[in-house]
Amino acid sequence: MSTENEPVTPGEQTSERKTLRFIGWFSMGMAVATIGIYVGYELRSRYKFKRRTPYDFYSNAESQTANEFGVGI
Repeated sequence: MSTENEPVTPGEQTSERKTLRFIGWFSMGMAVATIGIYVGYELRSRYKFKRRTPYDFYSNAESQTANEFGVGI
């Protein structure tokens, strides 16, 4: 094994540059998509919170059925 560096041709440099550029643009796209999903989720949850009715506060106050309790032996 030699420790000498091999000379890099201009064709290899442009290939590396294109690859790194593609990875950079892909990363930026993923970041924008992630931020868009998060902002959309927050806007939707705030919209739903503002549209609540008084009945929504008591939606879980319906009568309990017998199958919610354990059966003792």
